[in-house]
Amino acid sequence: MVLLNGFMFQLFKSEPLLSEADLTFQVATYAWLLKHFGGDDFYKTTQLVLPTSSFFPEQVSEPKQAALATFESVKQHAGMATWQCQLVAQDDDINPIVSPTMVVQNAPVQPNGTFQATEDNNVVITYKPSLIGQPIQLVATLAHELSHYLTATAQEPPPGGWENWEFATDITATFLGFGIFMANSAFNFRQYSNAESQGWQSNTSGYLSEQEHIYALAIFLKLKQLPISYALVHLKPHLRKFLKKADKELDKSGYIAELSEVVYQPNQTDTDSAYEH
Repeated sequence: MVLLNGFMFQLFKSEPLLSEADLTFQVATYAWLLKHFGGDDFYKTTQLVLPTSSFFPEQVSEPKQAALATFESVKQHAGMATWQCQLVAQDDDINPIVSPTMVVQNAPVQPNGTFQATEDNNVVITYKPSLIGQPIQLVATLAHELSHYLTATAQEPPPGGWENWEFATDITATFLGFGIFMANSAFNFRQYSNAESQGWQSNTSGYLSEQEHIYALAIFLKLKQLPISYALVHLKPHLRKFLKKADKELDKSGYIAELSEVVYQPNQTDTDSAYEH
C-alpha cells in the first residue's frame, strides 16, 4: 500500500504465471517423476538438451535417415538408448490447398506422433513425415512419445489418474531434459507461399501451454541447479520473460526444497501390465 495525497492505493501486483491448479499439478507430477524415475539417473546423468550440433551431430543424406538419427539421439539423451522400439513414418497429410481460391475445411490431420505397445509388448512410435523439415518439433514429438514409453512402466498413475497421462507426459519430456524443445514447439506461426497462393498457418504441439512448458523447465533448472541463462539464449524471445518470471516465483516458494526431499523408489517393472493405460 502507498499513501498519496491522503489516499491509500494498492500497488500493482502481477498475476502468477500459472493458476493454482496448474501449479499444483506441475509440482505433483514432478514428485511422481522423481519418485519413480529420479535418483542418480536424474540428478547426475540427465542433461538439459540443447538445439546444437554437440547434441545432434549426425550428418545424413535423406529424410528417413534424418528421422532415425534424430530418434537415436533423443533416446540416448533420454537415457533410453537400449529400450527396444520401432520408429515408423505416418502417411502424409492431405494437402488442404486445392487451388489458389479453394481450401478444404477440416481436412484430416495426423497427430505429430503416436505411441503404441502391442499385446506381445512390441513398442511402435510413429511420426509425421513433415516434421523432418521442422527439427525442433520433431525432437519434441519424439521426446513426448518416448516419455509415454517411460511412464507406462510407472506402478502408480500420474496425479489425477491416467486421464491426465498426456499432460504428465509433456512434463516428463522436460524432466528428461527436452524442456527447450517442448516450450519452443508449443505454438508455431509461419507463412507459406507457392506460385499460386500465399497465407499463414498456426499450430500447437503437445498438451500444455507455453507458460506451463516454461514452468516445467524452470523447475527442472532449479532441481538441476542450472542457471536460467543456460536456457534463455535458446528460447524464443517472448518465452524468456516467462522463464525469468517462473524462476522468481520458484525462489519465493518452497516447492524446490519440497521436491528435493522426494525419495526415489525404483520400479519393479511388470511389462505385462505396464501398457494397459
